[in-house]
Amino acid sequence: MHFSRYITASALGAAAVASPVGVPHSLHEKRSDVPTRWAKRDALDRRAILPMKVGLTQSNVDQGWNWLKEVSVPTSPKYGKHWSAKDVAEAFAPSDETVNAVKTWLTSVGISDSRIKQSQGLNWLEFDATVDEAEELLRTKYHVYKHETGQPHVACDEYSIPTHLKEHVDLVYPTVHFDAKIKSRSDSLDLEKRDASFGRHKGPGGPRWGGPGGGWRMPHHHRPTNDLANCDMYITPDCLRALYKFPVNYQANPKNSYGIVEYTPEAYVPSDLDLFFANFSRRSVGERPIFDSIDGGVNQQTNMSFNFNGEADLDLEYSMTLVYPQPVTLYQAGDLVEGASFNNFLDAIDGSYCTYDGGDDPSQDAVYPDPYGGYQGPENCGGFAATKVISTSYAYDEAELTPFYEQRQCHEYMKLGMMGVTVLYSSGDYGVAGNSGQCISSPVGAVNATFNNGTSGRFNPSFPGTCPYITSVGATQVKNNTNIVTALATGTQPEEACETVIYSGGGFSNVFPLPEYQANAVHHWFADFPPPYGADRFNNSQQTRGFPDLSANGANYVIAIDGNFSLVYGTSASSPTTGSILTLINQARLDKGKSSIGFINPVIYAHPEVLNDITEGGNQGRGTPGFESAPGWDPVTGLGTPNYPKMLHLWVNELS
Repeated sequence: MHFSRYITASALGAAAVASPVGVPHSLHEKRSDVPTRWAKRDALDRRAILPMKVGLTQSNVDQGWNWLKEVSVPTSPKYGKHWSAKDVAEAFAPSDETVNAVKTWLTSVGISDSRIKQSQGLNWLEFDATVDEAEELLRTKYHVYKHETGQPHVACDEYSIPTHLKEHVDLVYPTVHFDAKIKSRSDSLDLEKRDASFGRHKGPGGPRWGGPGGGWRMPHHHRPTNDLANCDMYITPDCLRALYKFPVNYQANPKNSYGIVEYTPEAYVPSDLDLFFANFSRRSVGERPIFDSIDGGVNQQTNMSFNFNGEADLDLEYSMTLVYPQPVTLYQAGDLVEGASFNNFLDAIDGSYCTYDGGDDPSQDAVYPDPYGGYQGPENCGGFAATKVISTSYAYDEAELTPFYEQRQCHEYMKLGMMGVTVLYSSGDYGVAGNSGQCISSPVGAVNATFNNGTSGRFNPSFPGTCPYITSVGATQVKNNTNIVTALATGTQPEEACETVIYSGGGFSNVFPLPEYQANAVHHWFADFPPPYGADRFNNSQQTRGFPDLSANGANYVIAIDGNFSLVYGTSASSPTTGSILTLINQARLDKGKSSIGFINPVIYAHPEVLNDITEGGNQGRGTPGFESAPGWDPVTGLGTPNYPKMLHLWVNELS
């Protein structure tokens, strides 16, 4: 979203648009307020040029869930028979009717056919238009907005399109959308429980981007220990193996793979990996991840601090240790100037995603070649293989993005599931509140919502955690003064919802409907453990997606960071740990000639017995106690934590 890249002060030299008389228009998207930290400035020069993009509705999106069910529901005769990327692309291409209808509209109002660029996959239409033309076309008014940092942006408050095209057009850029690009930032952590100084990780972000974990602690340095008696204070790989009963790995299947996603300038430090490995995984000393550089992604070693290195060190130290000798792929997205977004990453592993449904939003997603001096290569559209499991430790507030933007991205996760990819996202670290502990002040469904300090307003769910086609991972902790060896030997649950430094993100979507696989679990929770809040606090309709789906430990992780050992907290630790366990299950299935596990949610909701139910602890957000853990699924820890032997038996011996 860089103003100088997308608008010039030169005239286009085309006749002004003349809308056909009598064609009814309907409001397509509207923003209720100016986004936080932005201010509306002047109207645009009428002669300036806007690069317009019309996103075309995909075909068969309504069939996507049925196709995903066929390969993901454990009782389906087609379980595990995943699609190829070619099959998926062909199934969802927009229809000729859609393409022709939109082109007819544009040409009828004076946008000549010679000015309209059609993507190779016929998925979006692009043309340059003067401000006069764009305003007449969309019946709107464009202004320049300025961020508090001085960054300008072009947008309108609302726009309309012909009513008969609503089924053919998903969205139009530039219009109501604001910057959601992943950028580094540094905030102070403001949580209720603390007994030492804390630092907020510098994570990606647009407005209030939820960085990895959110709960990062730098205590006095301590000597690493593998003593399982101390797992309530220091989590190590052996603690995780004991808690979830999975073994040290000794082999790798060439068809198996595990991917970790990071966003520049976040970077791992090679010497930190070796320091960690020397203490907890001696076989791994000298090992490095497979490095996939997306849009100029670089493992920078210039800015060296806890804020720049904490997340990547955490993700790689634990994932590489837990799955070794299985290689880990690091997807490093974005250059040092623009950074990247989730969409930039998805573009790189699915070339069709660059274009379908209108392609990326230049106001939300980084544009390459970088017009500001960074990476000068072409935007990566395809060319990178998707690993069997992908873990990402970042999230937006759902209310920060438009439903169109979120739905388009969510459909891509659906397609990855159809191809046998497991997609994990951390659920967040502020309980029922959003990034930085904020709640929503603006009305339900508002585009670019306004937020408060969490003392009032509505709960603030995260995205992509609310997308029904990903697996959302919450956080637990070992109970204080609990010896996990003794607890496990006596059948006592040693964990509870995380309430140390961070609180497991959880709640209910304001965008996505309740998925079929989750309906019984959510309805039972509402019936048996009704929360003490009404619709003024959260979406209690029982008709929307609940999250998280499952959890793993997220407190007191020992990591090597910038040459020392420190502790970190967050669902950003829970997600890569869960991904490691699922990677080991994939290995066992592939060794037997079976497919990868793919989208796991239908299986775990049908077989909750393969998870350790967590029934204690809550996920408070500022101003409320949040929700409480309960028997069965709950919006704090989901269905519970992994039980590797039970999961392994189910996926290897009972599922085809």
